Amino acid sequence: MEHKPYDAVIMGGGLAGLTLAMQLKGEYPDMDIVVLERHTRPLPEAAFKVGESTVEIAAHYFADTLGLLGHLESEQIRKFGFRFFFSDGRDDLADVTELGVSAVLPTPSYQIDRGILENFLGEEALRRGIDFREGITVRGFDIGSGDAPHTVRFRSEAGDGELSARWLLDASGRAGLIRRKLDLTRDNGHHANAVWFRVDDRLEIDQWCDDAEWKDRCHPPERWRSTNHLVGPGYWAWLIPLASGAHSVGIVADANMHPLETMNTFDKALAWLWEHQPVLARQVDSRKDKLLDFAFFRHFSYGCARMFSSDRWALTGEAGAFLDPFYSPGSDFISISNTYITQLVGMDRRGDMLAPHARLFERLFFSFYESTLRMYRGQYNLFDDPEVLPIKVIWDYAYYWGVLCQIVFQKRLGDAPFIARMGPELLAGAELNTQMQVFFQRWHAVSEKRNRKVMLDQRDLTWFADMNRTLHDVLDDDTLAERLSNNVNMMRLLAASIIERAAADHPSLKEGSEALTDIEGDRTKLFDLVA
Repeated sequence: MEHKPYDAVIMGGGLAGLTLAMQLKGEYPDMDIVVLERHTRPLPEAAFKVGESTVEIAAHYFADTLGLLGHLESEQIRKFGFRFFFSDGRDDLADVTELGVSAVLPTPSYQIDRGILENFLGEEALRRGIDFREGITVRGFDIGSGDAPHTVRFRSEAGDGELSARWLLDASGRAGLIRRKLDLTRDNGHHANAVWFRVDDRLEIDQWCDDAEWKDRCHPPERWRSTNHLVGPGYWAWLIPLASGAHSVGIVADANMHPLETMNTFDKALAWLWEHQPVLARQVDSRKDKLLDFAFFRHFSYGCARMFSSDRWALTGEAGAFLDPFYSPGSDFISISNTYITQLVGMDRRGDMLAPHARLFERLFFSFYESTLRMYRGQYNLFDDPEVLPIKVIWDYAYYWGVLCQIVFQKRLGDAPFIARMGPELLAGAELNTQMQVFFQRWHAVSEKRNRKVMLDQRDLTWFADMNRTLHDVLDDDTLAERLSNNVNMMRLLAASIIERAAADHPSLKEGSEALTDIEGDRTKLFDLVA
């Protein structure tokens, strides 16, 4: 046993564990942090881990909180936003509805080659004075209570060993070491599966059709840099470019509508694509000799009963709870949990009582988790709807940028007085989101699903682009409170506008929605996009 007690032992040295170590070390430079990782560097590029798309919170966390902007800009791919094609069973992308942006929005996000990034993070952790150990298998651990230290037993090439630490932090991914030991896994009611593979070639979606007008919609004409979604009933397929030159392809599907057994090998997945997305199948089929890997997850989404404990243990990343790859929230929630853990460690170092803060942070984490989960649970059936899904995507983004991003970018995640002050607005926003997710299902039930040859350019929504552009504003409490209140009120107007627009075609949708439409305010320009 190493008799030196460490300040923290982090079980898992992947994306969640290394970023947590770097955030802790950045806040508390004198901390002795040990990270135990079973893989050894160099990690393979292109075909290492799934989870390659980031959105604004994660990009902000990596670039600004951790100081990794230089790596992101020089070694990864600047993303051209999300993009959707309603191409189920279709052969020409130019003839279907496309949702996306014609030019990149101001606040950056990135496509991440996980091998390249995690190789860099391992090197950077060592440069920053973190005791990062590779080729280590955790064999067991004991959780201390009160002030008793935790102990971790491990095996390496040198033999067995044991560490003691004040903080035990689980970043072990789906192994979920603490979650499984304490039986914390919970069914969250969202049952979906995913398969994915990487091909060692660029899938340049911009070259998949010859329509000159279609090609000229984007500036520059580089749709391939987007996280491209090819959507249909109960599923979506992703296309994500990697800096190594490879391309990631995935299928995510409702478990009941598209059983995993229909796609759980590469040959089955390719046959499935020929049926549902022939435009993609043709590209993959011509590159079968460049296949790098194939993998799948069954029932990838799960909840967790606990995340942070006053007994000085905590979970982050997939070691805790996991939502869904749609909208790429995985790294966002890594940044949120890492930030709460960092704040709890700081309170412990100052001698503050941990219990009330651990409970508060846990409640806040799960409130963000549940609000996001409502965007997925029971919603996959409408992915084939070119009328409803684009509006749902705009709504979901407005909620994300207008509420959660504001709290994270303005560093108020753990600001208990401010959160209490904004409690009514935050609850109102969450309830409104719940009501609108129900409404989208009602609308989908009567929608005509008209699939027009058109690009719905989100940049045409001035308010939408402004929300993105102003994310990095630095606001004091009063100004931030005013912005959050205005954003929630804007969401009320947006909800009313959506319902009235849908009811113009389907008057029955107005019934039962009167409370959401009974609001004064100008909403005439909220939907220039689809007028």
